[in-house]
Amino acid sequence: MQFSERRNTTRWIIILISFLIVSLILWNTYTFFQIFKNEERLKMNLWANAQKTLINADENTEVDLPLQILSNNNSIPIILTENDRVINTVNIDESFGINSPSTLKILARLKNENEPIVIEYVPGNFQKLYYGDSELLNKLKYYPIALLLIIFLFGLLVYNFYKSTKVATQNKLWAGMAKETAHQIGTPLSSLIGWVEILKADEVDESITLEIEKDIARLQTITERFSKIGSVPTLENKNIIEETFNAYTYLQSRFSKQIEFHFNAPEIPIYIPINPTLHGWTIENLVKNAIDAMKGKGKLILQIEHDRGSVLINVSDTGSGIAKKQFNTIFEPGFTTKKRGWGLGLSLTKRIVEEYHKGKIKVLKSEIGVGTTIQVSYKIKS
Repeated sequence: MQFSERRNTTRWIIILISFLIVSLILWNTYTFFQIFKNEERLKMNLWANAQKTLINADENTEVDLPLQILSNNNSIPIILTENDRVINTVNIDESFGINSPSTLKILARLKNENEPIVIEYVPGNFQKLYYGDSELLNKLKYYPIALLLIIFLFGLLVYNFYKSTKVATQNKLWAGMAKETAHQIGTPLSSLIGWVEILKADEVDESITLEIEKDIARLQTITERFSKIGSVPTLENKNIIEETFNAYTYLQSRFSKQIEFHFNAPEIPIYIPINPTLHGWTIENLVKNAIDAMKGKGKLILQIEHDRGSVLINVSDTGSGIAKKQFNTIFEPGFTTKKRGWGLGLSLTKRIVEEYHKGKIKVLKSEIGVGTTIQVSYKIKS
């Protein structure tokens, strides 16, 4: 659990730093946009003053500078009106015509972009200068959207790379640990089988050798389970109720009488393709997890239902419960609420259910202090 929480904290720190960087870039972009917009407003004020100077010019007025100011604007679209009629356009397609529908449509757009500049060339007579944003300002306006899109795509690429690398590493780890465990168990198991034969030859009490053979069979099952991890298991069309009941009863006979065991299932067999060894492991992991949650005392219910083309296996306990925010976290490798343990049980169960049997596993419901129900579902192929 500590490993999982530490990893989640690191993730949130990275997300927070990324958010701050993106926010800083967007804020700077917004600041630049406002600066450029104010500069264009100043240019339009100069343009309006130059226009006013030309209107009021006489033979003694110096007009070179006003003309230069007017001619230097080659990027900002301008529509000049007087008495609500267009009298001049700048940087707008001349083929539209002064008062054509196209020009009036552009005028309506410019009215929404910026406040007009009023040019009162004589008292009581004035013109209105409407202007739009330059091409540079429009590009800057859409820059944050492009930036966010690039960041999103980059983040998606990094996430996919991280996820695929993580899955590949986990697969190698699972397969390596499992096969090594199977190999290590196999050596003493062969010796035990030999010792049982010796005991039988010495005519030791048959009940003793029978119990030892049961434990050996159990070890052989465990070895077979681990040997299947990392390879594609063979699926057989089996009665899911019978296979589940066999794993359930094995554990029922080996745990405290303080646990109330209940098994509910339809009487009609339900056949689906499963690997009996790995399915038994799934049920054992879920039952053991439920018993651990109850600290060895409580009520455990295993219920099988046939629902709309699926078979549902619900394992319910009366344990301490799980917080809602941990519903998905409990299936991650390393998550555990026990002082001792690797936190691999439910993670391995999820792998068996979803990767090997193409099923689904989830926390169906849970309440702190009341208990938890974990559900496994498999599709029934017709």
